[in-house]
Amino acid sequence: MNEETRSEVYAELAGVGPYGVRPGHALITMVEPHPGHEYVYNRWYEDDHYYAGAMAMPWMYAGRRWVATRDLQLLRYPEKSAVAQPVTAGCYLSTYWITEGRYADHMKWTVAINKRLHRDGRVHQQRTHVFTAFQDHEATVYRDGAAGPRDHHALDHPYTGLVLEVVDAQSTEQRGELLEWLCSRHLPKRLAGSPAAMVTVFRPMPLPGDRMTYVKQVEGVDTRLTLLWFLEADPRESWEPTFRGLDGEVEAAGLGRVELVAPFVPTIPGTDRYVDLLRQ
Repeated sequence: MNEETRSEVYAELAGVGPYGVRPGHALITMVEPHPGHEYVYNRWYEDDHYYAGAMAMPWMYAGRRWVATRDLQLLRYPEKSAVAQPVTAGCYLSTYWITEGRYADHMKWTVAINKRLHRDGRVHQQRTHVFTAFQDHEATVYRDGAAGPRDHHALDHPYTGLVLEVVDAQSTEQRGELLEWLCSRHLPKRLAGSPAAMVTVFRPMPLPGDRMTYVKQVEGVDTRLTLLWFLEADPRESWEPTFRGLDGEVEAAGLGRVELVAPFVPTIPGTDRYVDLLRQ
């Protein structure tokens, strides 16, 4: 295929398929840089990978990075987590929205570009993927109803904190019941009067077989739900009243088990702010 033909393909693709603004899918990836490589990892991700390995791709239209300093890591629970071992692992979290209906198109591109980046020596290897999954959007629950930013604004709006919550249903059949309970009863009660403006709920999908070998296959695709709480205040300020005890409420409902509750604050793009606080 010559260069002219390649350019014509872009024009054809723009005229077909869905192109709404709803975040139909997400990439949620929690990563732990290896000890001693924190600064190099952060600069690689900030300066190159966030763009070349994510935002420059078709249909990935919003993104934001988050960080957990050591004091935030120590707030996490439960201690025995099926997601992070130890529970403090994974000090960086990146979240990206993908246009609804464009997951398959995006995946073809992302697999190809990551193979190219790897071949060109533009992949930082001194890191561990703790929790990385492409996910389908299931629901969004708002604190204030129709007022305020919508979920497609969430990664651009200047929220000052985020809490990642991962819940496993007791069985594949019970995940739907768990989702209904979360959205109709549990989340509205917790959101009321809290600094959390919304919670987006996703379910993970298996990664393609031709993924990069350093990214492990997704676990819990039949039972798991991933919740992102978007906060208008530092998570430390509301930890006890809003986020302590989420595991007990889910267990009391008899619908599953909370496997991770982890607070983050946003990174400051283009800087190394917070890197010196990851281990102390």
